[in-house]
Amino acid sequence: MEVIKTDCGLCINCCGINAYVEDGKLIKVEGIEDHWLNKGAICPKGERVPEYVYSANRVKTPLKKVDGKFQSVSWDQALQEIGDKLLELKDKYGAKTLATYTGSVGVEHFEMAAFNQRFRGAYGSPNFFNAEGNCFRSRILARQITFGRYPVEEPANADCIILWGRNPDESYFPMGRIIRDAVKAGASLITIDVRRIPISKHGIFMQPRPGTDAAIGQAMIHVIIKEGLYDKEFVEKYCHGFDKLAESVADCTPEWAAKVTGVGAAEIRMISRMFANANAGCIVEGVGGMNQGTNGLQNHRLYSILQAITGNVERPGGWVTCPMIRLADMRLTDKIEGNALGYDEFPVFHQFGKNPPPYGSSSLMCDTMITGNPYPIKAFICSGGNPAVTFADTKRFNAAMKNQDLIVVMDPMMTETANLADYVLPACTCFEETGIGGFPYGISYCEPWIMLRKAVIEPLYESKSIWWIWSELGRKMGYEEYFPWNSDEEVAEHFFSTSGITMQQLKDNPEGLYFGKKEYGYHEKKGFFTASKKVELYSDRMAELGADPIPVHVEPEQSKVSNPELAKEYPEVLNTGARTVEYIDAQMRDTTLRVVRPEPEAEINTATADKYNIFDGELIGIETPRGSIKMRALVTPDILPGVVSVPHGWADANCNVLLDAELLDPVSGYITMRGVACRLVKLS
Repeated sequence: MEVIKTDCGLCINCCGINAYVEDGKLIKVEGIEDHWLNKGAICPKGERVPEYVYSANRVKTPLKKVDGKFQSVSWDQALQEIGDKLLELKDKYGAKTLATYTGSVGVEHFEMAAFNQRFRGAYGSPNFFNAEGNCFRSRILARQITFGRYPVEEPANADCIILWGRNPDESYFPMGRIIRDAVKAGASLITIDVRRIPISKHGIFMQPRPGTDAAIGQAMIHVIIKEGLYDKEFVEKYCHGFDKLAESVADCTPEWAAKVTGVGAAEIRMISRMFANANAGCIVEGVGGMNQGTNGLQNHRLYSILQAITGNVERPGGWVTCPMIRLADMRLTDKIEGNALGYDEFPVFHQFGKNPPPYGSSSLMCDTMITGNPYPIKAFICSGGNPAVTFADTKRFNAAMKNQDLIVVMDPMMTETANLADYVLPACTCFEETGIGGFPYGISYCEPWIMLRKAVIEPLYESKSIWWIWSELGRKMGYEEYFPWNSDEEVAEHFFSTSGITMQQLKDNPEGLYFGKKEYGYHEKKGFFTASKKVELYSDRMAELGADPIPVHVEPEQSKVSNPELAKEYPEVLNTGARTVEYIDAQMRDTTLRVVRPEPEAEINTATADKYNIFDGELIGIETPRGSIKMRALVTPDILPGVVSVPHGWADANCNVLLDAELLDPVSGYITMRGVACRLVKLS
């Protein structure tokens, strides 16, 4: 039996794995014992990789929909017909008529996003969309606004950790291990979350009302400044706008925050002092829970400011800028016509800095498809995503798809989105192609480490590598000059050609290797990479672009405070998107993990259940002004009373049906997926 070292590309963690292969078949997967990240452990999803690879749901051949039913066709026919239709639509409407999309896997699968962008560049369309357009990018941008770069949390070396709106045991299990190891070494842990999660038992737990995290942040800054606990030397030398910051929080006392959040004033003072007095303080903030609300981007700004005024930036145990590997840039930006959707509506997100996000605002995509305003989008190509399930406001997405002249899905599996398509093209899984492994390590874990992702088996059925599908489609359309590669190896060599690392080095180090070294305290020589060369507590550029230059608490649009009339009809608060360790987004539900967690459960507090006379395990209705779904109730004392926490990724109980794409973070343009007004219905 052959053992092949590679990484697991099922999620952004990219854990190191040993793949056991016998007679060309993947038999089992185990963690690499000495891999720096997962140290031999893998999650339940990783354990089921063979089930995923050999799923009965695999797309085996190219498919074309004829009279509402799919028929197998050749690769040549499918790509030729798709290419001809795309050229026809471009002639009729212009290049902007094409929208391309990658899901979350397009982040950890570097080639997928890169070739998606290259193709849309060759075509000339500005409309590339990505899961990050309503997820991770907001926190990256908030830190870039503040520091000029993207420093990453380094809790392994911290002695005070604030775990804020994040449940690593379910979504980032290596981060959970890192935090537990830090606590064992003496670090104090503060968990701020609407749910009492298992890791919170290792320290202080605070449970605020959904959507009020910014008020806690402002009150913490108030205490730290008023009591003189801030790092005076760092603030004086390296911070811009401190006086304006102090003025903005002058009235934001813990007592004020207690009324807003429901958290005790004494507790806010205590954690403020703990964090400020620590030698190395580190906020480990959530992703969706922080991003996807009315005040999402500004929440991230507040955490950045807390790190800065306590001096916990660019030093061990704080937030540290990790070197990023310089992979070849595949974009063809000089060929793109105009700006992406959202450029004018959300200028901070699209116009801040030298390297704004490469994708459009997902919140505007569907309306543009439906209305044709500001221009018609008539073709949609989706690779590695399932937006029919994962896109907020499912009704709007489905209406948008009905208004498309061409829908193409590239995916290993027959997803709900694939069922809507005109053509479905079978892509390899990440275990059947060679490419870049561990790309997100620096972004997620502050570690400059890279791996070579290896094909552990040959492509199954007629599936092809994702770069090949995009490239061959481009060649059919006359874009040969932009797609010269002929193998996985050639593509990988091209990406690494600008990195200073060779393919041979990666082959000689199958567990991966360091490509750079973290430089603590770089700002002492170079300053920060902002316009002022300092940490921008106050952002002049944000003010120029029409946003608050200093973050403040903003009530969720549908809270009882901001909309008491709506609260009479919808008195509870909905948080969607809760993760469970068994699944990643809409994937893995056709494995034996379905035995472990056969159906989704809506978490509600015991008091909330009593209010509606709901029993644990009972089927209930969850309703918002936008829609309704049915789900089993999970009655628990661990969630805040009045909150309904619903997992995502379940096609038959799709929480995104409940969401409205018109409820947005006005700065990032992200659709609100937390803090939404809802009500429960007892069905039995």
